[in-house]
Amino acid sequence: MMQTDLRLIGSGSSPYTRKLRAALRYRRIPYRFVVAGSEEQKALPERPLPLMPCLVFPDADGEPTDPMSDTTPILNRLEDDFPERSLRPADPALRLIDALIEDYGDEWLSKCMFHYRWAFAPDTKKASSYMPYGHMISMPPSAGMQFEKSIAERQISRIGVVGSNETTAPVIEASWSRFVSLFDEHIQSQAYLLGNRPGAGDFGCYGQMTMLVITDPTPMQIALDISPRAYAWTEKLDDISGLEVSDSDWIDLNHPPATLRKLLDEVGRVYAPFLLANAASVEQGLEQVECEIDGRPWVQDPFPYQAKCLRWLREQYATLPNASRETVDATLAGTGCDALFAAS
Repeated sequence: MMQTDLRLIGSGSSPYTRKLRAALRYRRIPYRFVVAGSEEQKALPERPLPLMPCLVFPDADGEPTDPMSDTTPILNRLEDDFPERSLRPADPALRLIDALIEDYGDEWLSKCMFHYRWAFAPDTKKASSYMPYGHMISMPPSAGMQFEKSIAERQISRIGVVGSNETTAPVIEASWSRFVSLFDEHIQSQAYLLGNRPGAGDFGCYGQMTMLVITDPTPMQIALDISPRAYAWTEKLDDISGLEVSDSDWIDLNHPPATLRKLLDEVGRVYAPFLLANAASVEQGLEQVECEIDGRPWVQDPFPYQAKCLRWLREQYATLPNASRETVDATLAGTGCDALFAAS
């Protein structure tokens, strides 16, 4: 039985909610959006993780009883349930590159988003002032101000886990400016990251860019100065349900655009060394991740979830047919991303 009565629980201030909601729209999968914390949510099952978004799938009787958190596994399940307008390329090699870009968006651009939002006073003020009303639009101003304070305190307390601090700030800020510039160059020759149709990687980057490019003042101004095109792309991706696509819209990894190589160089420059150092710290039970990224020191609390991300990428790489693995190896050679799979 086709599952067509999905309930998406989330918030418009959540980049990952934006990611999943836009992906559902593009894929033309029917769903109902339920605001987190609303009365409507109380009628649904508890979220398996205290994260947003949560997608509740219906059971065989059509009742919404099966909640699922974490956008990457959710997108994978949707691939199984809804074969049309897939986000995952059919080519195994290209599918791995897409997964790598999605992970970079979800886990590195999120560092950029968190850093700018909670380390810069104007960004913190804007985000924390409107976020309470996303949960309850009629909240009294006095309650909104109290909620605003608690949101800011809670999020700022998590900065160490995400990796934003005085040591890492120059790395994060330089990487954001480079990404916007490389992104602008790349989409001048094709509409999306892996061709003329979006993959999961597009939506992974898009989720964070809804805040970095559209919402938060400091990174938004940086993006506008470098690439007004990035603003337009992010705004457009909110709903591209009208886009018609075919399998020929994906790029051929045997003849990739030069700009894809530049993007992968950036992923290898900043995200790959962090993933490796973080995984080693988690495995060894260390209290800090310490490494060098882009010629600068990096230090933060270990992040167990991102060690899991590396494991997932390596597991996908391990299942590649020999020819696809050779294609991936050739694509990633010398980018720094190849180090992620050297031990696989």
